[in-house]
Amino acid sequence: MADPTGPLGPTAPPTPPVPLAALLGREDLGLRQIAGPDAAHTAVQWVHTSEMRDPYPYLLGGELLLTAGVHITDPADADGGLDAYVTRIVAAGGAALGFGVAPVHDTVPRALVEACDRHGLPLLEVPQRTTFSGVARAVWRLMAEARHAELRRVAQAQQSLATAAARPDPVPAVLRQLAARLGGLAVLYGPDGAQLQAAGQAPDAVREALRDLTGVVRRAVPAAPASAADTAGATHLAAYALGGGRGFALGTATEHREPGDHTIAGAAVVLLSLLTGEHQGDSEAARSAALVRLLLGAAPEDVGPLLGSGPWTVVHARGERTPLAASALAAALGSGLVDPGEDVVRLLVPAGREVAPADGWTLGVSAHAAPDALAAADAQAARALRRAEATRRPLVRHHANGIAALVVPGEADAHARVLLAPLARNETLLETLRTWLSLHGSWDRTAVALSVHRNTVRQRITRCAALLGADLDDPDVRMELWFALSRSR
Repeated sequence: MADPTGPLGPTAPPTPPVPLAALLGREDLGLRQIAGPDAAHTAVQWVHTSEMRDPYPYLLGGELLLTAGVHITDPADADGGLDAYVTRIVAAGGAALGFGVAPVHDTVPRALVEACDRHGLPLLEVPQRTTFSGVARAVWRLMAEARHAELRRVAQAQQSLATAAARPDPVPAVLRQLAARLGGLAVLYGPDGAQLQAAGQAPDAVREALRDLTGVVRRAVPAAPASAADTAGATHLAAYALGGGRGFALGTATEHREPGDHTIAGAAVVLLSLLTGEHQGDSEAARSAALVRLLLGAAPEDVGPLLGSGPWTVVHARGERTPLAASALAAALGSGLVDPGEDVVRLLVPAGREVAPADGWTLGVSAHAAPDALAAADAQAARALRRAEATRRPLVRHHANGIAALVVPGEADAHARVLLAPLARNETLLETLRTWLSLHGSWDRTAVALSVHRNTVRQRITRCAALLGADLDDPDVRMELWFALSRSR
């Protein structure tokens, strides 16, 4: 029979573990440690209640296992059952055992105390006045407090790193902040493995091991990981590849590893990726020149060649709304041309790079476009993003209508203007009609894409039909309208 209290969730705790000493310090619980090693070295990740004789199959590791001893029929443990019970808990990775006195047992069986001492399992006595649910609630509350503290620590670290990146000497300033926040060593390595900048202290043996570890992420092969971890004695090592595929890497070495350290290091990786990518030679200088010329009034077709000879892809993305998140997305897509925007992140990605789905983001991707056609590609990406959101897909690509190639562009544009003339002054109706047709007449999906009520969509489409004098249930009419809308900007 399956244990109804067995865990069903993921195997990794969603929140920081709770020191067992903090739980023992709660006077309202009245818990008392009566066996096992010092609680200062034990942390609890879960609370699990079970009266099974063998709870091993239902433990994930790190639990405070609570029991009233219903399964204990011989407190003297003449048959060694309690010793086997404790052995199985330790084998499953249980953090501690809590034994509730009364109503089954008046005291904790002496044989259980001896078994916990023998196998190094902390044993807590839970008084009669304390319910198991009260213990669990206290653990969750302590976890929530730890989680909030960790989030504050990460947010403060990210803010200090961003401030450091704005200093006149940004790279060493970011490394100093990172080393201080992690309490260890932070090193920036070049493509050849040479140390470019460093902050913090560590023995030479640790530095050498860290340099070797960064070689794993600096390798210019498709299968090279973005990060790697190892240890050098009691020191935790981590290596991160900087974005852009240029071979730069960040290495950190810390005596203690906290849950938020990886997130803090990730923020530093984004900033250092941008900083080390600022001076990449003629290509970046040309792009900066293109921006300056556009601002000074040059025509896009004149500026286009400075962006490079190849076509571009426009990407619209909606997801986490922070500059660091937008920069991280740009690094993942291999682009340094990103506009965080107020609502949608927009990126220019070289057409040679494949745009793949990104965790936490919904993407709309345009067709490849020459520099003088980027405005049209921007509209394509915007429509693709709305379709992705309406259909709840992580990525939608724009696909050009193949029949359009059979029609002379000037004639097609003229036909579109005449057909859509009744709606020409109402961009809201045009966009509603375009979205509704792209979603095969789905009221609900169109409402999601436009962030309006489905009744609003119905009213707008009815208004479109009346102004156009057309039966929008006719597939031929829909096809002709879709073709015309595809020609409009």
